[in-house]
Amino acid sequence: MKSAVETLNPTRVRLSIEVPFEELKDSLDAAYKKINQQVTVKGFRKGKIPARVIDQRFGRGAVLEEAVNDALPKFYTEAVNEAEIDVLGQPEVDITELKDGETLNFTAEVDVRPAIEIPDFSGIEVEVDAVEVTDEDIDKSVEQLRERFASTSPVERAAEDGDVVTIDLEAKVDGEILEDGVASGVSYTVGSGELLEGIDDAVKGLEAGGEATFTSELKGGSAAGQAAEVTVKVTQVAARELPELDDDFAQLASEFDTLEELKADSRKRLENMKQYDQATQAQERVLEKLLELVEVPVPEKLLEDEINTRKHNLEHHQLGQMGLDLEKYLEIQGKTAEEFDAETKEAAVKGIKTQFVLDELVKQEKLNVNQEELTEHLMRRAASSNMSPDQFAQAVVEGGQVPLLVGEVARGKALAVVVEKATVKDTNGEVIDLDDEEEADEATTETPEPEAETTTEAETEKTEG
Repeated sequence: MKSAVETLNPTRVRLSIEVPFEELKDSLDAAYKKINQQVTVKGFRKGKIPARVIDQRFGRGAVLEEAVNDALPKFYTEAVNEAEIDVLGQPEVDITELKDGETLNFTAEVDVRPAIEIPDFSGIEVEVDAVEVTDEDIDKSVEQLRERFASTSPVERAAEDGDVVTIDLEAKVDGEILEDGVASGVSYTVGSGELLEGIDDAVKGLEAGGEATFTSELKGGSAAGQAAEVTVKVTQVAARELPELDDDFAQLASEFDTLEELKADSRKRLENMKQYDQATQAQERVLEKLLELVEVPVPEKLLEDEINTRKHNLEHHQLGQMGLDLEKYLEIQGKTAEEFDAETKEAAVKGIKTQFVLDELVKQEKLNVNQEELTEHLMRRAASSNMSPDQFAQAVVEGGQVPLLVGEVARGKALAVVVEKATVKDTNGEVIDLDDEEEADEATTETPEPEAETTTEAETEKTEG
């Protein structure tokens, strides 16, 4: 076999491959054997039909076609390995010449990973939000905890904001009661806006036994997205009573003995959260700066596939779970189809460039992934997929996705290298050393994953079921 490579553009090549006919012998033998098992000829036992009889009865062309189909993947792979090119996706194969007994010539056009030169990135500087926890932040945190321990007691008055009402609901579309549009004994906090648009105005001012009718667009169910006439009946009004903010509350709501200890713990937790957010922000901004430094051509077919995968996952998974279609989603987002397409393309381009650049850094920095790092990553991915680690691991192995996860971890480590060499300052002008923060260390392995996964959403979808 002889092969030659022609570069069509920075992301696509054409392989021209010549195969001497004698190298097709194994594939020809396999073709005759396969046809032997599929056909019957009077006077011959199944599987014992001579080659010349098969040629006479079914045509030499059918045998050659079967043999070539069997041989092409092998010779294509040999040519790719010989040329040492990093192919992306499936090739477009064209048989240019097939002479029985002489030669097989074919071409294969395929996208390839572009050559990328990573410049010196040690001069990258970014600014992030300062970690500042105010007394107001602590008060808000404690108040949220206080809300969780609120009690309710029935009252004989009209419902007000903050009250918890027990209600019965009935929804009609075109005058017909929906089968899944009736609910009884629903508990609802007035003013939360969590149930249906318009329900807060409807129930406010109603006492137990009162009812009102309003029109609202249904968020889910059989008539999701349709306008419905909803009747709400209040069966009970209960006032919420918050516990006093004192040491007794601290002992009730936490492991601390005093309110001051509870507040101190809230301050520490808020600082940790903001440090984590700061580290995440640093990575995102360092990555943006890095991408600005590198020229990365994007293969057209790969980009097209990635855009289609993103749209499919949004429409058939994320929106489907919310009872929405793309048209309704765009209406809620206040976007046109053109704006959505442009944003999807921009995100896909960024994701592909990110993966190419970080993969090149993995090679340049000679980064490896050990078993402990892979296991930790698998545990996080399992949690985000609502699967047990064992279930997720089994799905990964069965789907042949272990290299995918290894790549995600490696890209996370590559980005961590860049962040470590970058200068990160907060809005107060203070230089931030992320290595001193345990939360930042966790972020450097977690944060890059969404970007690193962007070119493999279809594979990720298979892994997760």
